Amino acid sequence: MQKSWYRLDTAALIFPAVRRRDWSNAFRVSASMKDDVDPDILQRAVNALRPRFPSYYVTLHKGAFWYYLEENEQQVSVQNDYAYPLTFMSGRELRHNCLRVLVYKNRIAAEFFHSLTDGRGGSIYLCNLIACYLEMKEGISIPREGVIRDLSESPPPEELEDSFLKNAAEVAAGRKEERSYRLHGDRDEHGFKTLTTGIIETKSLLDAAHNYGVTVTAFLAAVMAESIIAMQNEELPRKRQHPVKITIPVDLRRLYGSKTLRNFSLVLNLGVDPRFGDYTLEELCKNIYHQICANATPQNMAGMIAANVQPQQMVLLRLAPLFIKNIVMDAVYRSSGESGGSLNISNITNLPMPDIMMNYIDRMEFIIGPQRSYPNNCSVMSFGGKTYINMIRNIRQSELERRFFSRLVELGIAVEIESNRR
Repeated sequence: MQKSWYRLDTAALIFPAVRRRDWSNAFRVSASMKDDVDPDILQRAVNALRPRFPSYYVTLHKGAFWYYLEENEQQVSVQNDYAYPLTFMSGRELRHNCLRVLVYKNRIAAEFFHSLTDGRGGSIYLCNLIACYLEMKEGISIPREGVIRDLSESPPPEELEDSFLKNAAEVAAGRKEERSYRLHGDRDEHGFKTLTTGIIETKSLLDAAHNYGVTVTAFLAAVMAESIIAMQNEELPRKRQHPVKITIPVDLRRLYGSKTLRNFSLVLNLGVDPRFGDYTLEELCKNIYHQICANATPQNMAGMIAANVQPQQMVLLRLAPLFIKNIVMDAVYRSSGESGGSLNISNITNLPMPDIMMNYIDRMEFIIGPQRSYPNNCSVMSFGGKTYINMIRNIRQSELERRFFSRLVELGIAVEIESNRR
């Protein structure tokens, strides 16, 4: 039988080309259940989801002209989650699986190579995995509503489409941005990633954001920018400083009504230039919030989409062998892929699921790994009245987390801290 294969979507093309021996772009979504997880039942659930979510059960391969994803002949095996989050995904592993399903006591985690999907798509997969697991283990019936899919149905074509191709403008937006300030430090041995989680009552976070008249994402980005500006002030005189911008992914499904489960998000680099003067937190909140409102529009994002779509449609690039494409894409990534931001804040919101599932889940979290050229990242998810802010780093220095969470406490927001480093 001939195996199915998939072209990489527009956003996914870059990730295999820019991988390094010590870095691959991956992310994790996880759920802590109220009872310990049965790995055998979880394995049955993983197998059951395969026909409904076929684009996640694939392997990565090199073609003559492009990378591509091919249906996996082997099952995705449930593994023990024995190490730190987001251990390196090697090329050898990706030729066998681009998805990991991990279990540790009461926690179920799914880790995705970014060429498969983005945080939204990965979260939908995890919610459906939990629903299937609960039906098998608890003998309950979970309604097919919100993000929960009917596993007896075939995946509709719109879930597998490259939505970038449908929504590109005729004219591409420019890519050029001034380089932002970068955090730096001593790399941790053996690639260890330190994860620090701040747990906050969602209502208190919402109240604080609303006091400044902004969204939670804009508020957190402003507090993060304030912390990074303070660190740069201690390191460099004002004349030698760089802009401080927070990279914020925008889920394009909401802008264009897309139902794709593949990648469909783009990032905005939003912030201020400290060389022009000092900023209060209120000013940072307003700056970043209004930048989001002005830039996250269908028209502006369509121009940014076109900047990614048009190069792959150029005849010369299409006919170039893969190793030439890799050189070109790596050069583009180094010059503009990460240079415009100081750090990511990725916030997954609004994952509606049936009420019955809430009785079995204690918490849900989202973790993105450090980027190739900067060592810290931040990801956010709210569940059950609490918000989980995960700050990850591959360096020893913990100054950013200390400043960021301390500032939230100064603002009257109680923060409970957890860490995987003693």
